[in-house]
Amino acid sequence: MLTLSKEIQNELQQTARSIATIGKGILAADESMSTIGKKFVQISVENTKENRRLYRQMLLCDDRIKEFISGVILHDETLYQKDDNGKNFVDLLREKNIIPGIKVDRGLVTLIGTYSETTTQGLDDLKPRCEEYYKLGCRFAKWRSVLKIDDQNGLPSALAIVENARGLARYASICQECRIVPIVEPEVLSDGNHSLERCQQVSQKVFAATIAALHEHNVLMEGILMKPNMITAGHDHGPSNAEEIGLATATTLLRTIPASVPGIMFLSGGQSEEEATVNLSMINQIGSKMRPKVPWTLSFSYGRALQNSAITLWAGNAANVGKARNELVRRMKANSMASQGRYMPEASSTSSTATKSNYVAKHVY
Repeated sequence: MLTLSKEIQNELQQTARSIATIGKGILAADESMSTIGKKFVQISVENTKENRRLYRQMLLCDDRIKEFISGVILHDETLYQKDDNGKNFVDLLREKNIIPGIKVDRGLVTLIGTYSETTTQGLDDLKPRCEEYYKLGCRFAKWRSVLKIDDQNGLPSALAIVENARGLARYASICQECRIVPIVEPEVLSDGNHSLERCQQVSQKVFAATIAALHEHNVLMEGILMKPNMITAGHDHGPSNAEEIGLATATTLLRTIPASVPGIMFLSGGQSEEEATVNLSMINQIGSKMRPKVPWTLSFSYGRALQNSAITLWAGNAANVGKARNELVRRMKANSMASQGRYMPEASSTSSTATKSNYVAKHVY
């Protein structure tokens, strides 16, 4: 935009388009040490630096993932870790033509003056960190902003919507100045008992406010990726069917997101692995038939919805790496098909873990 050279604009657009390659998506492997520790507790693995390295190695070092994954969001710790042969994980990804990304937000803090709503911290030193991450090979970044629906207390408040939109826009502007594609993640949480219709109403306001703030900060729309929630009923309300989710999600996006954005990479929001895949496929099926037809690549940026079965199979045991990777690749392939509207679930090949909800109330990363 106004502050970016043509060279930087071209680089950003090329990176964003590459990540949004049809049939490919993002593996979100950016869990904090505390979050991955919670996963390790469930499989009786000690939360040590070495065990985290071994887990990342299981996720990243299979050549087959390059067929389905265009980018991986890493945690800062992982940038400096190596595989058993001494090769840096970032270099391994680049050899597979997978673009390394990095989580740059520093988590949620209470937004004073609201009813326990939050904003995201990490802007103060973001520019020097992004400059260093670029030198280390990262070409895109992630920043999560969270809004919650609570009609009893009037949430989300106008203040929370505006504050989080501005934070996302400032983050995106800084990233682009540093030649890094920002993933813009305005997440409307599934916590609560609200209806699908209510989620759609709120999400439309949140997405529209986010896009408006991006424009105000002169963010290059062709050089970003969006990572929104799907439109679903609240967790305590009861499930919506895939057709309802697909229509509501595609409609909301068409109302709010510019066609110039290369890709929309959905978060899974606590859905089970299978739910996230089925719903992604339905969004693509319905979106391709709408008038106007959806103009973006609609794909995935999943963490739990790709990893859950794999980490359960791995369980910290080197002997289980092969079968854990096979399951990981199977989930990646399923979501690749879903991103093209072509996924056909097969009950006989779906594990009980894949259908287990990944919902965690007030989830943090």
